Amino acid sequence: MSKIPETALAALSAFEAGTLTPEGYLRALLGRCAELEPELRAWSHLDPEAALAQLAEAPGQGALAGLPIGVKDVIHARGMPRTCGSPIYAGAMSAVDAAVVALGRLAGAYAMGKTETTEFATYKPAPTGNPAAPGHTPGGSSSGSAAAVAAGMVPLALGTQTAGSVVRPAAYCGVVGYKPSFDLIEPAGVKALARSFDTVGVFARSVADAALFAGAVTGLPLLKAAQSPDVPPVLGLCRSPVWDSAEPEMQAAWDDLEGVLRGRVATTEVALPKVYGVAADAHPRIMAREAYQALAYEWHSHRDLLSPQLRAMLDEGRGVSEQSQHEDRMMIARLRQRFAGDLGNTPIFVTPSAPGAAPVRESGTGSPIFNRLWTLLGAPCVNVPGLRASDGRPLGVQVVGPIGSDEAVLRTAAWLAEVLG
Repeated sequence: MSKIPETALAALSAFEAGTLTPEGYLRALLGRCAELEPELRAWSHLDPEAALAQLAEAPGQGALAGLPIGVKDVIHARGMPRTCGSPIYAGAMSAVDAAVVALGRLAGAYAMGKTETTEFATYKPAPTGNPAAPGHTPGGSSSGSAAAVAAGMVPLALGTQTAGSVVRPAAYCGVVGYKPSFDLIEPAGVKALARSFDTVGVFARSVADAALFAGAVTGLPLLKAAQSPDVPPVLGLCRSPVWDSAEPEMQAAWDDLEGVLRGRVATTEVALPKVYGVAADAHPRIMAREAYQALAYEWHSHRDLLSPQLRAMLDEGRGVSEQSQHEDRMMIARLRQRFAGDLGNTPIFVTPSAPGAAPVRESGTGSPIFNRLWTLLGAPCVNVPGLRASDGRPLGVQVVGPIGSDEAVLRTAAWLAEVLG
């Protein structure tokens, strides 16, 4: 087990050096899955023979050549089930790939299996555990992807974020979670939840690995940025408009982090105008309205198979007027346009990824309160692991910037990862 490369880039280096083959790598990962999966339950579908067949079909060249990816079970991967975490789609098979999976294949990767998701990427918990904090939630909704990467079952896994479903699970499981700028990664073939916010993201064990995948499917020089960590000219420190929701251990860790950063980089406090707090409060309403529209078929035809919590959210969204939805969409457009200007000379900042460490599994998947605003703004966000609660559970901080600043955010995140190393 100890000989399995820790990162995707390390695996690629081993392939190039001839010290490891892609098949040998996959077999080693499958061995780890066989050992851990019965208890962890990170996968909704994992067929070793099918995974080996997927590898055999991979092109053998490209930026991701020979690398397996875990695919969140709201994303199509041909020949595999896509249940969306719901009994409505039990047994449903995908005849096609989502665009992000197809683009990954074109870059040389292959789908290893499907990872567990909460119900339609909302709130009903998946059966997955947290390998970094046993007995605690891995977060949601990309529960299986975060846990599989954290457990070393797969080097890269796809997630989606509509509120906090990439950054929060990454924080709870102690891995990197990269939510790119809104619409940066093509979302075709992903089950929609709220079209103003839905964003495809990636989990990895290093910032460079996350950038590797995102760069391969977008064509942007994101890996180069992540491999060039540099001290930013100035780094913002943003407690965010919801700081009162931070738990004591997060507040203490944040105070310590501020002290560390002030010794290494020029810092400044980032305090946003009150309109951003209003927007954060509006996020759940907008999400509920758009989810009602996206899940209209399921609400109309299979309401009895929806969880009570999801039914309540969709009923709430059904009650939001068309005029209110229009005003909300105009508000989102205005704030996305002004966000960079409001940040001024501090375009990149750090802020908590979650209120604290992972709560116990019985309590749910945790709160996305520290993610909603940045998702609404379409901002690129990278959870950087390294902080810990007193009992060892991971605590996450995220690097954030205005929409389109992915290279700068990844570069700063890679630098912060070194600082927290």
